[in-house]
Amino acid sequence: MAGHGADEHPHGADRLCEAGDRVYSRAVRRGRVPRRDAEPVPCLLELALLHPDPDDMDWLVPTSPQEVMTRLLRGMYDEVSASGRRVGSAVAAVEWYAGLGHRVRPAASAAEGPAIRVLDGLARIQAAMDEATQACTAEVLTVQPGGIRREAELSEGLHRALALRGRGVRMRDLYTHVARHGQGLLNYLELMGDAVQARTLDEVIDRLILFDRTVAFIPANSDRTMALELRHPAIVEYLVTVFERLWRLAIPLTAPLPDTGIEGISHREQSIAALLAEGHQDAVIAERLGISVRTCRAHIARLSETLGAASRTQLGVRIAQAGLDGPQRSTTPLSVPGQESPSVR
Repeated sequence: MAGHGADEHPHGADRLCEAGDRVYSRAVRRGRVPRRDAEPVPCLLELALLHPDPDDMDWLVPTSPQEVMTRLLRGMYDEVSASGRRVGSAVAAVEWYAGLGHRVRPAASAAEGPAIRVLDGLARIQAAMDEATQACTAEVLTVQPGGIRREAELSEGLHRALALRGRGVRMRDLYTHVARHGQGLLNYLELMGDAVQARTLDEVIDRLILFDRTVAFIPANSDRTMALELRHPAIVEYLVTVFERLWRLAIPLTAPLPDTGIEGISHREQSIAALLAEGHQDAVIAERLGISVRTCRAHIARLSETLGAASRTQLGVRIAQAGLDGPQRSTTPLSVPGQESPSVR
């Protein structure tokens, strides 16, 4: 086994190397493999995916896929728990430093207001947004997550948008691809005319509104009844940079979504396949793409049918084989009998 150390196989059980995948799959199918077959892939022994057969040490038997999945999920849970503890520690530290900050005399530049202000309640949020709208003279950048925009959401900010348009302020909005199917958004953009540019992505960050690159608003809780008003130049500049990079990656609303290059699989299903390959649950995928869990599962069912997968485990294998488990890219069309390349769903 010389020359095949762990440095040549820097991966975990969540993403095997190609040679390891072949040997482990063969071991699962046949129940065991000769020890010599595993010499080029010491990662399988190091990751405890193969272990010696107690009846014959010249053979290796596989750890069951179910046990491997349980181990991976346990590790993921431990990582999430550790992250939660780190977040809790960071919040406690922020509160401690904030308490110290009350004892420091504010600088002269703070006369315009605090760099970070918590807005508690929809009324305070609306008032702060109206104030920022009235002061805005050049540009508004927004990120609107979720799926199809409801009429009530669009109407809520319409008076501000019309006021901005009347003063010649330019607006750029980022949405998820799902928002393309909402008639309310199309009516809103038609009303606003060339004052607004809109682009879409598979998924975007949480809601963000930036006025004149000097003040930003972001949610402060999950139900958006609290918000943060940010005026610290470094924070606002960072958020502008995030927006600009997403904007360059996004597709204009007037342009069609790119074809997947795989017959029978839509652009949205390609996005779902990539998130499935990352190990995300249906509810998480639905939230990130701005669709319902029911719609997400319908797309997963179509993926399974198109790729000929009889189970979720097999679907994961087929997704990898079709090249759908990584960044979206052009691929050689995969012919599926009786199906045509669909339009964006």
